[in-house]
Amino acid sequence: MAIRPFLELVRFSHTLFALPFALLSALMAASLTPTAVPLWYWAGIVLAMVTGRTVAMGFNRIVDRSMDGSNPRTAMRHLPAGKMRLGSAVALTALSAVAFIGSTTLFLPCNRLPLFLSVPVLAFLCAYSYTKRFTVFAHFWLGAALMLAPISAWIAMRGLEVMNDPADLYPALVLGCGVLFWVAGFDVIYACQDAAFDAGSGLFSIPGRFGVRRALQLARLLHLVAVVFFAALPLVYPQLGWIYLSGVGAIAVLLIYEHAIVRPDDLERVNTAFFHCNAVISIGLLVVTAIDLSLVAKGAAGG
Repeated sequence: MAIRPFLELVRFSHTLFALPFALLSALMAASLTPTAVPLWYWAGIVLAMVTGRTVAMGFNRIVDRSMDGSNPRTAMRHLPAGKMRLGSAVALTALSAVAFIGSTTLFLPCNRLPLFLSVPVLAFLCAYSYTKRFTVFAHFWLGAALMLAPISAWIAMRGLEVMNDPADLYPALVLGCGVLFWVAGFDVIYACQDAAFDAGSGLFSIPGRFGVRRALQLARLLHLVAVVFFAALPLVYPQLGWIYLSGVGAIAVLLIYEHAIVRPDDLERVNTAFFHCNAVISIGLLVVTAIDLSLVAKGAAGG
């Protein structure tokens, strides 16, 4: 059986958006732990991220298959175009859900929170697929879904500490808020491609309801808020220094570029802005954070 159609169905390459933030949060949490983090914890985070996103995307493709078939831009997706049977998509989504729940058992017996929260998290991820049918806040729901990546990774690493002191979760919350507004912003940009279809179909996307020009203005504001949250992270996680902040500065520059190449009268480069810039942002921030934390660790060891 060919794997490629399944990877294309769920846009597996877009895992690059959320996974780096989960690993970034896990690195931050691990640096606070006096003992070495077991290898299977890291495996659990990666497996949970991959399978959780597969569930969300698979469910979205199943729920939206009729809508996708009516939209010229999405009519050639696997389910509406008949490139994949509905049963195959359902099987992939169901198996991924089982694997997601199974990945949380890697944190047992010390940390039960990931297992207890696994089903509510899946429910929240899947609920996104219905939001554009009734609220313009669908973009923010998607942002909140990806916000769960750093928060969940932190809980997976520091479940006992979080239960004893909820304030321990503050760094993950600040990072997660940055992710929320970053994702909501680029989802608004991406939705501009379907503004006319959404308006004609009665869907509640921001571009469809308020027009492309206003949507792009809002996206700029959302990305400004995201940069503010990213820049504020050292206030609740002092281990991060100038290297991390230089990475945030680079993110600001990339977002400015992203908005410069997408204009109300020229949406041809939306995919460039959506994929290339955002992949660099997520991976780049992970890299600079890892470098910053490693230098802090070396300094502490040398001191």
